[in-house]
Amino acid sequence: MSIKRTREETYSSGNPLAGNEFGEFGVWARETGNVEQRMTVLKVAVIPGDGIGPEITDTAVAVMKAAAAKFDIKLEYDTKPAAAAAVDLGLPPLPDETLALCKASDAILCGPFGDPRWDNAPPAERPERAKLVLRKTFELYANLRPVKPVPALLDASPLRREIIDGADILIVRELVGGLYFAEPRGYFEDDKGRYGVNTMKYHAWEVERIGKVAFEAAKQRRNSVHSADKANALESMQLWRETIQKYRDKNYADVGLKHVFVDNCCMQLVAAPKQFDVIVAGNMFGDILSDIGAQITGSLGMLPSASLGTGTPLFEPVHGSAPDIAGKGKANPLAMILTAGMLFTHAAKRPDIGKAIDDAVANALDKGYRTADIARGASGEKLVGTREMGEAVLAAL
Repeated sequence: MSIKRTREETYSSGNPLAGNEFGEFGVWARETGNVEQRMTVLKVAVIPGDGIGPEITDTAVAVMKAAAAKFDIKLEYDTKPAAAAAVDLGLPPLPDETLALCKASDAILCGPFGDPRWDNAPPAERPERAKLVLRKTFELYANLRPVKPVPALLDASPLRREIIDGADILIVRELVGGLYFAEPRGYFEDDKGRYGVNTMKYHAWEVERIGKVAFEAAKQRRNSVHSADKANALESMQLWRETIQKYRDKNYADVGLKHVFVDNCCMQLVAAPKQFDVIVAGNMFGDILSDIGAQITGSLGMLPSASLGTGTPLFEPVHGSAPDIAGKGKANPLAMILTAGMLFTHAAKRPDIGKAIDDAVANALDKGYRTADIARGASGEKLVGTREMGEAVLAAL
């Protein structure tokens, strides 16, 4: 049986997440009747990553431990390297021990990958591709990226307060298809010289399953979906648009759907973000849109994400490894802490713990604590580093 057919059969079973639920963003069990009991023991594979990864991961783990103790859930975790941190130890980018730990865990907490020493390496040899392997290994096809400004940071965004106040967006990014995975890809040469190839390819069933995630999420929110594509230029995106529309008409006729070209969607995100509820997009477009959405929150350092699918779910901040400030104690750990909150919500089925962490972050910000990326020099701000910000969240928790 081919891999493709196996995935299609998993999808057609009616529960493509095979037991994972979306917590506040839409519970698959609502239609399948398969509600899992809350975990009492949570096993987490921790991969600190590169650059600022170890600093912010340590802070997030401290918050996770405190939250688990407060809510009487047993947290078990082990730490293993990947990406450049593994290569520096003479290991492959995704060591066998790291992968084995991930397979044996309930969730993966992953720091950012990336190191400028490898910037000029061929794509297939760059250590950060280990994260793509993790996503594909566990078929983590649904990436949830919430974009919601914290009231205390409304003035940290370059956008005017009246534009972003009240914005609450969930970007649902397809994560294991499209340009980042499809074949053929690589470097080639012809009579005109060397050239590179990447392929944008989507099967209808891949579009349907990510559409299901978006529509289910919308039903738990404000019942509206925008589908971002480039159907005016790309055949793969024409299929995307047609499939999303047909799937919605057949299964979610009560959910509002608007199609928007991705370039216009980018403009609308910064011009009028409050019009959006759920945005669904392919792999590359979803990546770009969520980074633009970061400006609504004031910093990439505020955006968490959850990657869900048929295997061990992975949780990571949206931002990169920031090697220029690595080891200086300046990094904003809040995206990583909020990511830990999403881990409790989705992997442990404990949205109460996730909310407690979110509230603790908001409390610390209300008291004026700011890392450099979100500080604006306003009265009452307290400029702090990574550790101090983590301590402020712990105190609030």
